[in-house]
Amino acid sequence: MNSDAKLQIDPELARTLLKHFLRDEIRKVGFEKAVVGVSGGLDSAVACSLAAQAIGAQNVLALRLPYRASSPDSLEHAQMVIDALGVHSDTIDITPMVEPLFERLPDMDAKRKGNVMARQRMIVCYDRSAAVKGLVVGTSNKTELLLGYGTLFGDMAAAVNPLGDLYKTQVRQLAAHLDVPRPIVDKPPSADLWAGQTDEGEMGLTYAEVDRLLVLLVDERYTPAEAIEAGFEARYVERVWRMVRANHFKRRGPIIAKLSSRTIGVDFNYLRDWGY
Repeated sequence: MNSDAKLQIDPELARTLLKHFLRDEIRKVGFEKAVVGVSGGLDSAVACSLAAQAIGAQNVLALRLPYRASSPDSLEHAQMVIDALGVHSDTIDITPMVEPLFERLPDMDAKRKGNVMARQRMIVCYDRSAAVKGLVVGTSNKTELLLGYGTLFGDMAAAVNPLGDLYKTQVRQLAAHLDVPRPIVDKPPSADLWAGQTDEGEMGLTYAEVDRLLVLLVDERYTPAEAIEAGFEARYVERVWRMVRANHFKRRGPIIAKLSSRTIGVDFNYLRDWGY
């Protein structure tokens, strides 16, 4: 199995499908607008572009939500997306919102602070969504969701997610098709949680390599042993598969203890649009 070939997408087909997906999902619940947290990174740029194409730029609110230590490039690149798409925008500094907690808990490390910032940004996104009556559009890609690289109820929170079935490698292909500004496409992926932070550096792996493995383990249903036979190093396969399994709780809602004959999420399951 050539995993590189398996990762190739038809970007125009993907664009069309995701555009209609967003339009249908937003409108079927009675909304006409969308809210997107635009970080200056690749994923949020693609999600914002798709939302603008789906429901019109005039119906999209892009939020820049910096912290005092955020990279100036992140703000600049987010503005590039906003200007290119012509969407509405707002910039809200989260520093005064999170600093009181940081001061209250001085032993908080960078990772915990990053989680707080991610959740605070989503609080702002959801508040603005209530104000403008728009759905929050998610930006987590398939690689991040599988590896658990995201903050539960933070950047992983959303009402609808157009990128969750696209690996990072595939999001990059779609970004090129959507004419996302080159500085955003070319820069190292980063959640911008602290100075010099990069996704690949923090995880200790590259998206290009891990996507080649994940497409075998997940899409092609290879066992870890078969992935090793396909040429991947045993320790690498074991580490990645352990990450996928250990972070499954992030990919589903809270587990509800079953006490009755019909339990939400166990026996009481309906389609998202049931009743509309």
